[in-house]
Amino acid sequence: MSLYDEGHTIAGWTGVGIATVGGSAAGWGVCVVSAPLIIGGLAVVAVSALVTWVLHLSGWGKPPGVRPRGEWGMRTRDTRAREGHTGCVSCRLAGRGRRSGVPEAVPAGSRPLSPVE
Repeated sequence: MSLYDEGHTIAGWTGVGIATVGGSAAGWGVCVVSAPLIIGGLAVVAVSALVTWVLHLSGWGKPPGVRPRGEWGMRTRDTRAREGHTGCVSCRLAGRGRRSGVPEAVPAGSRPLSPVE
């Protein structure tokens, strides 16, 4: 198992799935020279970004950086999403989050997972 939290979340994988469908539709539209198919595929890709954003804000994403190992599970909901994440562009766009200069509380007993931190 990796020593790094790779961010496999419901929000991430849902967004990737929807974007894959949209990208495939747009690509097929290019192959068959169909402007409506290209536009429709690109619209689905845009929807995937919005779906991912909404899922992230509802707690099914992850904050930037490494989470504690106990929170690595894909079905683990992020309880801090409502307040926003430090340095998170999605949270800042939604009007949430702390400025990156304000430190975030670290759970007791957590330690760096790699020497890079």
